Amino acid sequence: MDLLKTVFIMITSLITGIFADKSEIAKKPAEAAVAKQSLYDFKVKSLVGNQTVDLSKYKGKKVVILNVASKCGYTKQYADWEKFNKEHGDKVVVLGFPSNNFGGQEPGTSEEIATFCSATYGVTFPMFEKVEVKGENKAPIYKWLTSKDLNGWNDKEPSWNFCKYVINEKGELTEFFASKILPTDPEFLKAVGM
Repeated sequence: MDLLKTVFIMITSLITGIFADKSEIAKKPAEAAVAKQSLYDFKVKSLVGNQTVDLSKYKGKKVVILNVASKCGYTKQYADWEKFNKEHGDKVVVLGFPSNNFGGQEPGTSEEIATFCSATYGVTFPMFEKVEVKGENKAPIYKWLTSKDLNGWNDKEPSWNFCKYVINEKGELTEFFASKILPTDPEFLKAVGM
């Protein structure tokens, strides 16, 4: 029965991903509720070394959080985000969270993911341990990103790999961008003040 449930969840995820609008954008409305948490309330584990990272270290900077995968049609975005990070990392921090939620496209271990990202795309932006970005076992940071009652306005979960969440200099969630949006797109550049 567990195998059937797992297969059903994977098929449902694939169908949802295929038909989801991967260019969707959402912005914090002016009348949004007060958030119960901010980015600075979270500590996460690094991809390599299993070190605890307090996200309050990014106070005063904009942050972009990506759910990433190594075997996805969007995986080539690693190069786009690395380029963005090199050009704007002093003002906007890119954080990657590997996830295997969509079609089993991130099956590797932490070491395999780190090696792939470094060797294939030269990724230098911070990467964190593989997490669930949707469902019952959703990581606490993704519960915050996708729960109106915690972030004040947004309930959009990632629809596929490489969805983006923009956080302002105060640790508040301000925008959501789906998979197709690149760091060179005007809507994204406007969101991060470029």
